[in-house]
Amino acid sequence: MQKNIFNHKYKFAWHVIFWSLGVLLLTSIFYLNGENISLQLFLKSIIINLFFSVGVYTNLYYLIPRFLKQKNYIFYFFWLILLLSVISLILQFLFLYPLHSFTSFDSGNQSFNPNLHSAYFFSSLSYVAVSTFIKLVKDWFILQDLNLKLATIEKQKLEAELKTLKGQLNPHFLFNSLNNIYSLSLVGSDKVPALIIKLSDLMRHIIYDSRENYISLDKEIEFVNNFIELQKIRTSEKTKITYNLKGNIPNARIAPLLFEPFIDNAFKHGLPRSSENDFIFILFDFEKDGHLLFKIENNFEFYTQSSKKHSGIGLENVKKRLELLYKPDEYDLSIVQKERVFSVKLTLKLK
Repeated sequence: MQKNIFNHKYKFAWHVIFWSLGVLLLTSIFYLNGENISLQLFLKSIIINLFFSVGVYTNLYYLIPRFLKQKNYIFYFFWLILLLSVISLILQFLFLYPLHSFTSFDSGNQSFNPNLHSAYFFSSLSYVAVSTFIKLVKDWFILQDLNLKLATIEKQKLEAELKTLKGQLNPHFLFNSLNNIYSLSLVGSDKVPALIIKLSDLMRHIIYDSRENYISLDKEIEFVNNFIELQKIRTSEKTKITYNLKGNIPNARIAPLLFEPFIDNAFKHGLPRSSENDFIFILFDFEKDGHLLFKIENNFEFYTQSSKKHSGIGLENVKKRLELLYKPDEYDLSIVQKERVFSVKLTLKLK
């Protein structure tokens, strides 16, 4: 893992380097203004930097968090100017009286010097400006690093949730399909071998084709075609099943296995099987530009608590996968139970 230069274990070292450079800078400025290099000159630079550090750290650890980050700009600049003015006054007082031997600015004139006050003020302001810039750059890098970590965590969480949801879906589908074929085998139907082959094709689609979050739309429609044929074996010959594909299948991608729970719900948990008016209506409309419209309707007599529970798992599964794989404005799902007709309408933006 790449090391972060702003790591806390480097913090003290960076501060030492910063103030060492500050001492060297002031010493160089005093030297260029005619003062001789001496221990006294270094001590003078150190003392000035100590007071500048008060301004820098007060700004970093109090004024910026308390005012600047809260967007209280007027209070921030007011307290900053006041702070630096007080520091400048104290420094001039120290070098005029208790520490007058460390400076050559007094030259026997023991009075307030506006030029010297301005020099201290703007020098301390430059320190504050540089340290503030470094602080903001550091915070920006930390924020970018945090955003990257959060994005990675969110991606891992998304992949884990999708894997869990698919794991819930596949056994559910397999269990239902095997139940259908088993029912036919009990009556010795000659359709069983063909249905086993069809189930094998369907499982291949689930295990291999649907590994990705998005697959080609034509593969998913082929899966739906086979799935409906497999589901028909559980319905009465009196049940009216209408399945329409409107328009040409576009060359697009879609999240796999979105329609299976709705279709399974219609065949398994719908259809009273006590009425000659039982029906299932399924429509795929590809004529909407860049979108797919899926509709399914079936009649029902009533749902038992058991059927509600099992159908609810599949429907909640789809809702969760839609939330994970599509933005809110990329899909619209409507589920309505009215007058003993269960209807689903899903409008989906194709990838």
